[in-house]
Amino acid sequence: MTKTPHVELEFSRKYDRSHSEQYLKKHHEGWARRLSHWRDEQVARHALRLADDPGLILDLPCGAGRFWPLLAEAPYRVILAADNSADMLAVARASQPADVVARVRSFQTSAFAIDLGANAVDCIFCIRLLHHIQSAENRRAILREFHRVTRDTVILSLWVDGNYKAWKRRRLEERRAKEGHAWQNQNRFVVRRADIESEFEQAGFRILGYKDFFPGYAMWRTYVLRKKS
Repeated sequence: MTKTPHVELEFSRKYDRSHSEQYLKKHHEGWARRLSHWRDEQVARHALRLADDPGLILDLPCGAGRFWPLLAEAPYRVILAADNSADMLAVARASQPADVVARVRSFQTSAFAIDLGANAVDCIFCIRLLHHIQSAENRRAILREFHRVTRDTVILSLWVDGNYKAWKRRRLEERRAKEGHAWQNQNRFVVRRADIESEFEQAGFRILGYKDFFPGYAMWRTYVLRKKS
């Protein structure tokens, strides 16, 4: 299978050095952010166990490397990390613990056209990307590329409907639209669970399981997918 042509999304252009450093800091500012990060790690550990604790993993997009220490908890694990932003990679390598960074091979690439061969890794770890993707066509393109590159599993998170925060967000969007104040430059989106789960199926995956950040309340859901044989 040939790789998907490169797609450049508007939101990805903002991650220069300054914005990358802000992204690193925001997950450690205040008790609410620290609690959220703790829950993110808890969900990630659950997902890794469900994916049979993969030995060769691609963290994409890796952002400022906030999950590198968690991924390095397994001493046998080989960690590849990639991001569309060279500045984000530089911040990650400068900010994470040296012993962890020494175990990570990082490179710049797009989720739409990953610079790896077919079946290159055991698992793709994709946290906080798909909620930026409004277009179903673009989501399917990313999922097809994940199917090409992973040998076995994918762990990914996104915003889904069917919870209080999604209902509240929809009400707010409807009110703003009626008032003629639609959000400008919106780059985060809620996806219907039925739609994304159908897209997983179309891309050649089956769902092993999922974990909600806060069931019934929060929009974040982390899925664990297995490539169909």
